Amino acid sequence: MLLFLKVLFFFCLFIVFYAYIGYGMILFLMIKVKRMISGKPELPVLPADDQLPEVTFVVAAYNEKDWMDDKIQNCLAFDYPKNKIKYLWVTDGSNDGTADVIRNYNYPPDVNNRVYHEDARRGKIAAVERIMAFVDTPLVIFTDANTAVNDQAIRTIVRHYQDPKVGAVAGEKRIRMTTKDAANAAGEGIYWKYESALKRWDSELNSVVGAAGELFSLRTELFEAVPQDTLIEDFIMTLRIAQKGYKVVYEPEAFAVESSSASVKEELKRKIRIAAGGIQAIIRLSPLLNIFKYGMLTFQYVSHRVLRWTLAPLALPILLITNIILAMSGSPFFQFILGAQILFYVSAFIGYILERKAIKFKAFFVPYYFCIMNYAVYRGFFRIMNGSQSVIWEKAKRAG
Repeated sequence: MLLFLKVLFFFCLFIVFYAYIGYGMILFLMIKVKRMISGKPELPVLPADDQLPEVTFVVAAYNEKDWMDDKIQNCLAFDYPKNKIKYLWVTDGSNDGTADVIRNYNYPPDVNNRVYHEDARRGKIAAVERIMAFVDTPLVIFTDANTAVNDQAIRTIVRHYQDPKVGAVAGEKRIRMTTKDAANAAGEGIYWKYESALKRWDSELNSVVGAAGELFSLRTELFEAVPQDTLIEDFIMTLRIAQKGYKVVYEPEAFAVESSSASVKEELKRKIRIAAGGIQAIIRLSPLLNIFKYGMLTFQYVSHRVLRWTLAPLALPILLITNIILAMSGSPFFQFILGAQILFYVSAFIGYILERKAIKFKAFFVPYYFCIMNYAVYRGFFRIMNGSQSVIWEKAKRAG
């Protein structure tokens, strides 16, 4: 029995360590070896203006009236030939006047701008699929209404499409940090910085495994409609492109900045939906688990995504329970590990208390955010199992 518990303990310890830290270490070493063999890859040269392709910039908005003036100004500031950008706005279900704000804005005369609105709200993926029928450019770029995109984003994205093997380009998501930020901002910001590093290395090694919806693009001809109950359509859309043999490139110089969630409670809404969508995606992308067919892509997908949505959250409580039993045997090693686990969870609990009291001490917020992320996976799993996760986003309130 003791031997079984030790095997189970070390297996769970390996899964947790590998999913959150170990894969990043291995990925970093693989990149170093690849650079030693073939040298550091050079970024594609930015094309001259007359060589730039036409693009369609799609913004999906639901009841984002308060953001619209800023978003429109942000879009009009892109450093890209105006005659080569088409703006499509889709506002299905908005009932706060979002569509009217977009229509009535005082645009410069050279802006190619169209607004598509339906009263019915059927979810973002239905809106995106509807709008794709009006995209007639070779490239399409998607972003959210509540993000600010840097003015060089389109140029830095399209340069990658000079390579015919590139099927999609993922931009970088950044969290706007202020002095008023609480637990979610500290945890969310650190999480996305680490995720960005992993995505850069994934891209350099082979391909990014899924894009974030805040900013990504694809070749229009590669767009493939996904089932309309899909929860994280950006992830599945780009992974299906990778599954076809195309590369999904990560471009950190194209970034979308958004405020953190107003509180951890608000951030939890997003995490539960993303976790539910991740589990749904694993089921729908099950062929990608075949490493004999997809090789490196499968290795990256399982290491970076699948483990975090399946075995790693499951391993955490098992790791703690087996550690408690093994520590009672008197082993200094297991007692030390148990002490470290207890300290971690106590820190997370302190982070929870401080967040509720609006006291900002970031050292406790990171373990708290880690626990929230894994708790969200359990909630997401049960929502998928009982069919209670709606395809329609429940908007999380953002920090001011």
